[in-house]
Amino acid sequence: MAQDEKKLIIGSRESLLAVRQSELVLDYLREHFPQMQIELVTMKTTGDKILHKRLDEIGGKGLFVKELDQALRDGRTDLSVHSLKDLPAEIPEDLPVIGFSVREDPRDVLVLPEGISDISEMDFSKPIGTSSRRRTLQAQELFPQAGFESVRGNVLTRLRKLDEGQYSAIILAAAGLRRLGLENRISRYFSTEEMIPSAGQGILALQGRKGVDYSCLDGFVSAQSAIAAAAERGFVSALGGGCTSPISAHAEFDGVEVDRPDESCKSGESGASGVSCGFGSDGLAAGIGTDTVSPMTLSGFYYDEENRRIYRKKIMVKAATPEEGRAAGRELAALIMTDMKTHR
Repeated sequence: MAQDEKKLIIGSRESLLAVRQSELVLDYLREHFPQMQIELVTMKTTGDKILHKRLDEIGGKGLFVKELDQALRDGRTDLSVHSLKDLPAEIPEDLPVIGFSVREDPRDVLVLPEGISDISEMDFSKPIGTSSRRRTLQAQELFPQAGFESVRGNVLTRLRKLDEGQYSAIILAAAGLRRLGLENRISRYFSTEEMIPSAGQGILALQGRKGVDYSCLDGFVSAQSAIAAAAERGFVSALGGGCTSPISAHAEFDGVEVDRPDESCKSGESGASGVSCGFGSDGLAAGIGTDTVSPMTLSGFYYDEENRRIYRKKIMVKAATPEEGRAAGRELAALIMTDMKTHR
């Protein structure tokens, strides 16, 4: 969407968190392009409607984007804002991810009921609530005395269920609580070594239509987040995992990011480098990088269902482009697959 376009419609799920995340983009555009007319359209997705089952039982997190994708295709919206961790592994070619936000705190956190201030006061006769098997498997190592049960619903619904006494605690993403201004509910942060976050956790993904000019968002998107996204999702893809699988990856950088977008990559056409902007093998932006090649530490977690065994690996590489990040993800996955072969 060019800067002189008069209108841009952003599509969002209707939850408070989804709306707040979309408003981050909306606020940026209103500040930098006051002449542009911005509209936010919300909709309830299939994943928001089915709350009595785990996501892996009803078709995965693709259910959170189906209606938003259709709105983009129909021209009812021009841009969708997603939590990257909620995007399915396969991105439609006609609806590329055109950029990523600067990353919010990627860690998972423990939230206690209101009135309880210390973990020592947890009532382990009640389960810890989380709908993520990734979180459950890693939390079991930290709280071997605890039971775990699924908890569905948006953040406020989960907090309500916790405060009503259904759970001893719940595990959520720090990013969501911080964006909602609920950081005060966080009782404990899990380090990224204690609990490796979901691929893409803390990053917003901006999804558009192929061929549309989105250069108005150049100042919002982050090259470093694009590299992290490619590395983390590349790891998941190489191991054949979906977004509900007990598998995760997290990239951390040592250095200050300097965004270097390819100026000719504006609408999905090939840039000066010959790399198609927004069309990597997984639909992620490829035509951007950073001027500073910072060491990247990539950590991976994988649970082998057949042998009921957890695998963790970590590598340090230098990655200046999403393709180099994606290669690092494949390299880390290969190390885990080698370890798996020794236990079969």
